[in-house]
Amino acid sequence: MASEKKNEKKEELGITVSKDENFSEWFSQVVFKSDLADIRYGLQGFIVHREWGTLILRKIYEMLEREVEKDNHLPVLFPIAIPKHFFEKEKEHVEGFAPEVFWVTEAGDDKLAEPFALRPTSETAFYSMYSLWIRSWKDLPFKRYQSRICVYRYESTTRPFLRGREFLFFETHDAFRTHEEALKQVRKDMEILKNVVEEKLFIPFIFFRRPQWDKFAGADDTYAADTVMPDGKISQIGSTHDLGQRFSRAFEVKFKDKDEKEKYVYLTCFGPGIWRIMAALIALHGDDKGLVLPSSVAPYHAVIVPIYFKGKEGVVDEAATKLKEKLEAARYRVIFDDDKDKTAGFKFYKWELYGVPVRIEIGPRDVENGTAVLVRRADGGKVVVEVEKVGDELKKQLEENDKIIKKGSMRYHKIHEAKTLEEVKKLADKGGFIKAPFCGVDEKAESCADKLQEMTALKVRGVPLDSKENPGKDDRCIICGKKAKVLVYLAKAY
Repeated sequence: MASEKKNEKKEELGITVSKDENFSEWFSQVVFKSDLADIRYGLQGFIVHREWGTLILRKIYEMLEREVEKDNHLPVLFPIAIPKHFFEKEKEHVEGFAPEVFWVTEAGDDKLAEPFALRPTSETAFYSMYSLWIRSWKDLPFKRYQSRICVYRYESTTRPFLRGREFLFFETHDAFRTHEEALKQVRKDMEILKNVVEEKLFIPFIFFRRPQWDKFAGADDTYAADTVMPDGKISQIGSTHDLGQRFSRAFEVKFKDKDEKEKYVYLTCFGPGIWRIMAALIALHGDDKGLVLPSSVAPYHAVIVPIYFKGKEGVVDEAATKLKEKLEAARYRVIFDDDKDKTAGFKFYKWELYGVPVRIEIGPRDVENGTAVLVRRADGGKVVVEVEKVGDELKKQLEENDKIIKKGSMRYHKIHEAKTLEEVKKLADKGGFIKAPFCGVDEKAESCADKLQEMTALKVRGVPLDSKENPGKDDRCIICGKKAKVLVYLAKAY
């Protein structure tokens, strides 16, 4: 009977499907039940970011902001409104974004003299102002970023943290004297993403140089980071773009160089995908109990759960409160769940669902013995320690919890190999990447990429950055049969 009640509590509060058996439903339940987001706003693609999700997202933003500021970026904040004539200055950019733009054409009862767009991205906004701010080579490099903003795109299908019509954004926009300096920044952008996403959030990814037909609208080259989700599909979690001088020429972003000649700047832009990073964090680390959070983004490092016995509540509360204060003084983020209307078992399920890295249990016997029980979220590992040593032990348990998460994050990161279209078709539903010979990644190869996608739903993601792998002398493009020029990575993508 007790077992049945326990299961009922878990079903009411926790996740009711297996991640491995039904990832889509599992993901939806985690997002909703862990208070990450609520889709019941009444407008497709516009969600409410709930309390727990907002706290996690804030941590992600903080880490990115620290990294770009270490790289000498300064913060700015631009309007959400972008005048129509801005878009018309760069032809390829406007054509690329036109189908997704939300236009505002009226205000009250009046027609606007000029429509404006809700920001789908900010290149045109930034560079309209850079043409006013940049005057001399002494102003360069000019590096700015904006954070904690939303962008708006009219997406046909939407899902929280994977694709929306309003979604969270972060972007840097940099101007340089030379193309070499711009390319160095592109590399630095990749390093920043790695420092945050891979080193602190334990999300593995591969940086690809995108094919020319799949680059950012208006860029010379796009470099994007792809991670493998549990359902085998690929999610792009960030990108950086070499914009060359296209936008600087369109917006007259010029400077007087050392030789007194007026020249156009070279531009780059970098966009870590805040939503997609959040989706990968949920999906890669979570289990059938809910979220599993790295210590870097967990709103709380630990939750103290009291084990109450009748008549002993005050003694337990006093010990738990003192421990919380001691841990907070040591700069740990800690919450004491003293809700007496909920059982300890209910609280266990709740905080496991929320992914708090360590649970600290204290009952009357622990108070008598001067001990506490620490339980790791990642694997349920348990240790009993003296109360005086909880701070040191918590540090060890957080580190161990992170190690377990990092190790487990690679289980979806599959790379298959194929030489022929038939081999590709057999691997198409296996998930992850398929490495295969292809006739190129320039515009001439786009028709082969289109045929491949029609036949298999696989997209050409590109060639890994710095890859030294080359096709064999007898390798042929899997579509047209011409001599292969590159080994590309293929995948199904969100």
